[in-house]
Amino acid sequence: MLERSHELLDRRTAIQLALASGLVTSLGGATVVFAADALLHRRIPSSGERLPVIGVGTNNYSPTTPEERAARRVVLERLTGSGLRVIDTAPLYRESERVIGELLAEIGNRPQAFLATKVTAPNKTREEGIASMEESMRRLQTDFIELMQVHNLIGTDVLLPLIREWVAQKRVRYVGVTTSRDEQYPEIVRLMRSESLDFIQVDYSLGNRGAAEQILPLAAERGIAVLINLPFGGRRDGNLFARVRGQSLPSWAADFDARSWGQFLLKYVLSHPAVTCAIPGMTKIANLEDNLGAAQGRLPDTAMRQRMEEFWDSLPG
Repeated sequence: MLERSHELLDRRTAIQLALASGLVTSLGGATVVFAADALLHRRIPSSGERLPVIGVGTNNYSPTTPEERAARRVVLERLTGSGLRVIDTAPLYRESERVIGELLAEIGNRPQAFLATKVTAPNKTREEGIASMEESMRRLQTDFIELMQVHNLIGTDVLLPLIREWVAQKRVRYVGVTTSRDEQYPEIVRLMRSESLDFIQVDYSLGNRGAAEQILPLAAERGIAVLINLPFGGRRDGNLFARVRGQSLPSWAADFDARSWGQFLLKYVLSHPAVTCAIPGMTKIANLEDNLGAAQGRLPDTAMRQRMEEFWDSLPG
């Protein structure tokens, strides 16, 4: 169920509160207000905990210059300051875990963050799984992870029971699995039917709608929260922004409060009722400011979703 914390504030009150809390910025010359209680939320079915519908994916959080590191620090600081929470990372994302751990410690906003990482075990052994999770804790500078996910479904028979042991020890809150490849869809469906999962993570976008055929309906049926990776395109559908380069946003996008192509694409994803949170990559503050717009206002209804699909399929290329 889609929720807001409270009724939307009137513009003057929102700006006054946002000024007091640093949640006002300028985008394209216009004042943009990011009031945390105006953000759209969805509940995690297994617990009822509410999450904002936008988070950040951090595959590109291995900065190579001080300027890149500073830009990522600003994103993580403003992320939680704007009311967003989910930060998704993985040991395989190069230096992402270490950088995030350092930045959250510098900013002091670890309590506001919902950290999701992944466990890897190339040889599918329990010992590898333990070492992977312990190292993630060390790199992230925390003794607790909100969501631990089996990366790319490798070693689920060994790793899912291990993660549940850590849940019992209160070192982890939620159990999940991830994929971003069509060829793994049958296996994730099998696990969703046979295992007790709090979360799945899967690729889904306006250009890559395969997950909506079986995975998303099954998640709703089984009460499993869904993180969406690659909402702007990936291996299967390419960079979605490239397909609309030079195209004007349709006038009817205003009917669901989309003011940019990024918001158009994200609002399509978020309008699926099974989706809990989308995690686009955000390495610059401009990305965050634009994506925040997708977490506010109206979402497309069923008829509008169909219109968006038909529009997208009619584009050249």
